[in-house]
Amino acid sequence: MFAREGYAVMLGAVGLGGLLVWGAVQFGGPWGYILWTLAIFVVLFTFYFFRDPARTPPANSDNLLLAPADGKVILLEEVDDPIFHEGRVRKLSIFLSPLNVHVNRIPATGTIEFVRYIPGDYLVAWHEKASELNERSEIGMVHTSGVKVLFKQIAGAVARRIVYDVKVGDQVRAGDRFGIVKFGSRMDILIPLDFQIHVSVGDKVVGGESILGTFTSQ
Repeated sequence: MFAREGYAVMLGAVGLGGLLVWGAVQFGGPWGYILWTLAIFVVLFTFYFFRDPARTPPANSDNLLLAPADGKVILLEEVDDPIFHEGRVRKLSIFLSPLNVHVNRIPATGTIEFVRYIPGDYLVAWHEKASELNERSEIGMVHTSGVKVLFKQIAGAVARRIVYDVKVGDQVRAGDRFGIVKFGSRMDILIPLDFQIHVSVGDKVVGGESILGTFTSQ
């Protein structure tokens, strides 16, 4: 299965691949081999990038905080969130390389209460200021226990397109598909300081399946 957000790009890659093959036939020789190789790479990489594999959330996922994206945990720190949490929170950052699945998933079950899109720069996704300066979406939700969760799709140096399809008032479940960031990017999750995190910096996670933490009744 492929991400619907990538259909136009995949069609463009097929067109470009066709032009490269035409050039390979015209030139022949060493240049022909190079163009053939490039055509195959462009098409295969584009289709590989926009893959959208099925994901099965773990049992009792309504009480879990799940990874919203595939990738590697690169940061766990305390920061201020004056907009949604209105205070100090813990931030967990996941870096997505161009080889990761880039479809994003809802991290918890509850209600969407805050959504905004912010244009910005395109610093490399692991830059310490990327979450503050880069193009991004910010989506705030309240888990069924009452705990607030803010998650951000953050563009990187290569990513130039953020897509999401949630709005204020939506009822969502952990593991639901909600969008995509095209090419290398980052996902930030902001949760209360007393929320127990089950992963560490350096851990690899799978969107919609890896458990980041567990909610307790309020």
